[in-house]
Amino acid sequence: MALPLGPYSGTSSLSLVARASALTAGIVYGSLKLKYLQAKKKVAVPAHH
Repeated sequence: MALPLGPYSGTSSLSLVARASALTAGIVYGSLKLKYLQAKKKVAVPAHH
């Protein structure tokens, strides 16, 4: 399957699904990473006192 040269050329359902999946994955990853860092920070704070 040949990929178009332009970024997401055309409005095929496949490209829309690919974009939606990438966006969702990015949001989920970002939120999980943020929660992890916040939890790590909360655990580290009492150890310094």
